[in-house]
Parts: sequence; C-alpha cells; structure tokens
Amino acid sequence: MYFDTHAHYDDDRFAEDREALLEALPSRGVGLILNPGVTVSSSRAALALAERFPHVWAAAGIHPEDCAGAGEADWDALRDLCRREKVAAIGEIGLDYHWEDNPSREEQQAVFRRQLALALAMDKPVIIHDRDAHADCLSIVSEFPGLRGVFHCFSGSAEMAEQLLRRGWYLGFDGPVTYKNAKKALAVLAVTPPERILLETDAPYLPPVPHRGERNDSRFLPEIARAVAAAKGMTVAEMEALTWENGRKLFGI
Repeated sequence: MYFDTHAHYDDDRFAEDREALLEALPSRGVGLILNPGVTVSSSRAALALAERFPHVWAAAGIHPEDCAGAGEADWDALRDLCRREKVAAIGEIGLDYHWEDNPSREEQQAVFRRQLALALAMDKPVIIHDRDAHADCLSIVSEFPGLRGVFHCFSGSAEMAEQLLRRGWYLGFDGPVTYKNAKKALAVLAVTPPERILLETDAPYLPPVPHRGERNDSRFLPEIARAVAAAKGMTVAEMEALTWENGRKLFGI
C-alpha cells in the first residue's frame, strides 16, 4: 500500500467527487493520506475529512502565502487542533519568496518561527514549504534543535539536502521528479538514504508524467514511486513498502 504524505483533498478542485474519490483510494492501493491545512479554516476541513475516513489523517498549519495578520486567535485554534487524535503534524508551514504579493519576509519568518515553537511544545512533526527561500528555511529550522519533520516537495540543492539529512529530516518527492528537467531532484535523491524518502502528490497540484495537465490525486503515486525507485536502484514494490513505513514512523501512525 502507498502512503501519500501530502495531498490537499479539502481543495475546491475536489468539490464534485471528493467523497467518492477518498472512499475508493484504499481499493486503488493508497492506504494512508495526510492532508495538510494551509489556514486555520482549511486545517479544520482537513480534520473533518480525517475524522470521516479512517485512512485519512490531517495536519494543521498556516501556509506562508496565507500568514498575513495571524494573531492569538489563530495560535489558540492551532493549539486546539493539534490536541485532536487525527492531527498528526503541524503543516503546511514555511517560507515562500516566489510571489511578490506574498506577505513580507519578516512576517513569514515570524509566523514560521511561532509554528515551529508550537510543534516542539506539542511534540509534533512539521511539514515544511520552502519556495525560493532555501537559506532562510535552513537557518530558521536550525534554531530549533529536536525538531523533526519533512521538507515537502524538496527543491533545494544536494548540499542543502545533506545538511538536513544529517539533522534527521525527511525529504518529500512529488510529480516533478518525473519531469524531463528533474536533474536537481535526481541529484538530491542520490544523497538521500532510502529511509528518509517520503512520497507525495501535493494533489491537486504537480501531476506526474504522463498526467501533466490533469488534476493530480493519490492514484498517480505509482508514477512517482517508479521514478524514485529507478533513481535509487530499487523496485517499485520495494519503494512502496519502504515509504509506507517511513511515513508511518515520522507521523506516528
């Protein structure tokens, strides 16, 4: 069975078939799904799905694109969510310097640090979003010894990966590892031990080849597993079993 450790089934693009799709995934070989929130509202929606479907788990967090104006009510809400049995992590959190209209870097960094501190206090792993902010992400997570988690859809260098791996982090690999321009991801895979690899779809985003242009979902995980397994000299079945255990270990499921 596959564990999709990052998929956004609370997204509006699943509005028409969300229930049927989630119900069917175990019969399609996807035995576990982790659905991260990006706001307090979407974190609550993720938890509602997790409490309805036994194979779905939630993470609660505020995404850097959505962090403007985060206040004490948000921190109280996140703390309450993290006490719920099916909230396995804090995420999706981090830094995103890609879009000019994102909240300021200073505000993103403050919200990021606040959520990392909450993760340590609540003894939860974290799911990190790092887009065009590699140096600052690495610097900030280094301020929190004992933190554990995954850099989702890792896009940094092999050198950055080695630093994170030495500190016990996991790295998530998504559809882009199947693309023609995946040289950087393949270089990262070359230095990543199999026991630190997680498979993700980031559904509905980043569909793998040959599904580019389609809405992504967890049924496409075997395409990602095939590319990752080939890079590591493993069979797809070996990668499926390994990443199932990796995800369960990190998220305590």
